[in-house]
Amino acid sequence: MASPVTGLLERIDKGASKKFIIEQVKSDADFFELDQKGDKVVIRGNNYVSIATGLNWYLKYYAGIHLSWNGMQAKLPAVLPPVTKKERRETILPYRYDLNYCTFSYSMAFWDWNRWEKEIDWMALHGINIPLAVTGAEAVWHNVLDKLGYTKTEINEFISGPGFFAWWLMNNLEGWGGPNPDSWYTRQIALQKKILKRMREYGIEPVLPGYCGMVPHNAKEKLGLNVSDPGTWCGYRRPAFLQPSDPRFEEISSLYYKELEKLYGKANFYSMDPFHEGGNTAGVDLDAAGKAVMKAMKKANPKAVWVAQAWQANPRPKMIENLKAGDLLILDLTSECRPQWGDSTSEWYRKNGYGQHDWIYCMLLNYGGNVGLHGKMDNVIDNFYLAKADPHASATLKGVGMTPEGIENNPVMYELVMELPWRPDRFTKEEWLKEYVKARYGVDDPVVQAAWTNLANSIYNSPKNLTQQGTHESVFCARPAEDVYQVSSWSEMKDYYRPQEVIEAARLILARGQVDGGLAADGRIDRGQQRRRDLDEADAAQIGRGGKARQIARHAAAERSDRVLPRQLLRAERVEQLEVGARALGALSVREYKAADRQPGSLQTAADRAAIQRPDRIVRDEHHFFRVRHGADLLAGPLQKAAPDPDLIASRCVDRYRFHRPSTSSLRFLPSSSSCVSASPSFSAMAARYCMRQSISPSSSRSI
Repeated sequence: MASPVTGLLERIDKGASKKFIIEQVKSDADFFELDQKGDKVVIRGNNYVSIATGLNWYLKYYAGIHLSWNGMQAKLPAVLPPVTKKERRETILPYRYDLNYCTFSYSMAFWDWNRWEKEIDWMALHGINIPLAVTGAEAVWHNVLDKLGYTKTEINEFISGPGFFAWWLMNNLEGWGGPNPDSWYTRQIALQKKILKRMREYGIEPVLPGYCGMVPHNAKEKLGLNVSDPGTWCGYRRPAFLQPSDPRFEEISSLYYKELEKLYGKANFYSMDPFHEGGNTAGVDLDAAGKAVMKAMKKANPKAVWVAQAWQANPRPKMIENLKAGDLLILDLTSECRPQWGDSTSEWYRKNGYGQHDWIYCMLLNYGGNVGLHGKMDNVIDNFYLAKADPHASATLKGVGMTPEGIENNPVMYELVMELPWRPDRFTKEEWLKEYVKARYGVDDPVVQAAWTNLANSIYNSPKNLTQQGTHESVFCARPAEDVYQVSSWSEMKDYYRPQEVIEAARLILARGQVDGGLAADGRIDRGQQRRRDLDEADAAQIGRGGKARQIARHAAAERSDRVLPRQLLRAERVEQLEVGARALGALSVREYKAADRQPGSLQTAADRAAIQRPDRIVRDEHHFFRVRHGADLLAGPLQKAAPDPDLIASRCVDRYRFHRPSTSSLRFLPSSSSCVSASPSFSAMAARYCMRQSISPSSSRSI
């Protein structure tokens, strides 16, 4: 069988595989070597993931080629730069973990195989060997509930929509954003099989979703089960928790693993997080629950390891304290910010860390899928080596990981954290960054180095004691108001850096844009977005109070990357369809409106065409198409009889957004589906103006 690294090289640059020699060598520890034979570069390693990691190391630090979410293809030189002295890197840490449940909703909800193929290549290049793999989990649950006697309607009431799978799979809500069409399940099963096949070809071990006692909230009435009520999560009703003492716990857990294996095969790692984010455990014997969850997993695969997220109070100490060492692997989910492995200075300090259990040092970094520059460079490095130096923590430290809620942002931070296991000695961010910048741009340019020094000492170096959850957010993403302080309820708006330093870095990089195409792209895309946010905040301070609401609307109209329409305020089942439908309708010209005849469906058909044909691709693939039809159908009614009136369109949308919020705090926890696209600037502005004229208060139940 051909090496998967050969296929990887061909996807990077057709014909590139002929320039390398790939050698696999047995070893107890993961390692890679870079060597030279004639005019070919030798990449040697103990498995394909190690070899792919070595390839990435060579491309970055010898060829000056950086493959990232900004681009996974590159033109390699006809003759590769030689490896003049053999280089060997190895690690005693066996695991490199990737992804967060939220990533599957915020970034990946509607990915196709083409996008997933690139991501799996990215994983291999960065040494990842145990990624979370929950695509298609809804199909498993569909089959389980069907066999338990639930009707199709009841199943649809339990399984959420794709934009909310993260919170559903973490036992926090049910049904929200659904139902899903039958074709969705067929598509996702086929997609997950491709994903797992490619991962396994690389030797990547997928972490599949295991069973931890979740059942529909009505399981007591429907099935006569003994369940506990975990309560609500941000106003949403949680699924019930099946008590470990119930005689059917073993039956239902076995059924789940049987259906999971039937579709996707066995796994050596299963992810489970009962009572996530404050679930009520009253009446639950946590020790018995932990043992029941472990027993069910071990029955499915005696070699399997339970993977759990350390977030807030989870995993509950009483649930894991009597589990056998080696059977549980804990993700210290935000080691760069609130470590729980035993750092006494941490806000979430656990006195004895995770006891006898193995754990992984993880960087979360991104919250809510928000895009903007942010990082804690010094902290990421220092905390890792601090943990390695701690006698108790280092004894059970088994790897590093990245657990972002959203990806395709801040590639520098993920490069940094995924190189930690391959660097045995402590280093400084300045030492590392100098080589990274050369790799990123393919040149050693002093101006660009100076720009990155600015960034590394400002926006990418959030202080250790600051527990800010991700990047600053632009106030122009907030609901329209005359006095706007923050966007998300958890966002921190006080600067820990000087915005002018970011603006200056952008200026320097843009000024050197002709040195290499990558410089210009980096400046326009990454720094440009953050620069707008910093300028927004400066402008907002000048706007202040006093009847300046219309300026906010005008600013919002100018902010093509930001949203006034409530992408973070998804509250109803049809919001996804509405937003996409609105974009489609907003794309039509007056001529197209007038040309549409008065027959039912004509305007929706025109919206379909606009959505598909526009260069910015309102609909990314055929699987989003139904959202345009449904959204256009909801919005188009009042528009059939006249040319478009901006206020009419906006009021129609606002009407569809009006409903009561479950709770004031729920703003924080409402994930935005990656199926949604932001409204166009003009549409955002008209929605803002309409809200202001109608006095729709942000705190009102009528608020959008």
